Amino acid sequence: MEDANHSVVSEFIFHGLCNSRQLQTFLFLPFSTLYLMTVVGNLLVVLLIIADSHLHSPMYFLLANLSFVDFCLSSVTTPKLTTDFLKDSKTISFGGCMTQILCVHFFGGGEMVLLVTMAYDRYVAICKPLHYSHIMDRHKCIWLVLTSWIIGFLHAMSQLAMILDLPFCGPRVVDSFFCDIPLVIKLACMDTHTLGIVINADSGVLATTCFILLLISYTYLLVTVCLHSKDGASKALSTCTSHITVVVLFFGPCIFIYLWPPSISWVDKFLAVFYTVITPLLNPAIYTLRNKEIKNALKRQISQHVHSKSNF
Repeated sequence: MEDANHSVVSEFIFHGLCNSRQLQTFLFLPFSTLYLMTVVGNLLVVLLIIADSHLHSPMYFLLANLSFVDFCLSSVTTPKLTTDFLKDSKTISFGGCMTQILCVHFFGGGEMVLLVTMAYDRYVAICKPLHYSHIMDRHKCIWLVLTSWIIGFLHAMSQLAMILDLPFCGPRVVDSFFCDIPLVIKLACMDTHTLGIVINADSGVLATTCFILLLISYTYLLVTVCLHSKDGASKALSTCTSHITVVVLFFGPCIFIYLWPPSISWVDKFLAVFYTVITPLLNPAIYTLRNKEIKNALKRQISQHVHSKSNF
């Protein structure tokens, strides 16, 4: 009886994105390129904000943290997905699977809270500009970021605690390219219907709460600015469009995955790819292409580098 409570499955097997060997080989290069672009794009934003003194402000401090989280989130699943395209047997150890679950929810939960923090920063900057430097001082910014990491960690630990001791004693094929909780608990040798509801509720509460707070924040922000000036709407949209776009791209697939019953396999896989591969790539592109200060900072750094080389 005691042995029955322990997992006997030492590894899981990923089904992957598709069955075709030729298609998997073809997908290796595109996904490798996407991951390389994600790494370069996000780390470039982080390093640029650190290096350029003109970007040493609360908004860019939060943006640097967002880029770092996106880099980490993508690195949890994409390298494994990419290398598995070239393998016949796509396996992951039990410990590796649990680590993937922990990291995905850690970085994903942290990013949700960080996006709320960025919305608060924009609210203070636009609605209370005279008090901005006092409200969003360095000490408060650090605590806001630490809070997002702490909430992400607590969320991840709560998810992991609910599945770590499940008895996995038979089926071990996960119909995805990474260890997604709704698919992993299906493999447990027990009825997990109630547990699945609790796990989805845990993720759903965090995602829905953050999403509602973001909707309220940006709606109130835009309405307030529109009431105070005729051209305020365009200025607010110019400032917040990037933030709103990132919010929609991040929360759309996330809420759909955890609040909608997983039924159509290819839809779930498409949303998982979008959430873990595409969104971390789009975020730095959206902020860079729409932000003049980022583009000017990049030009300054390139100019300084060229000038230093010419002097040398």
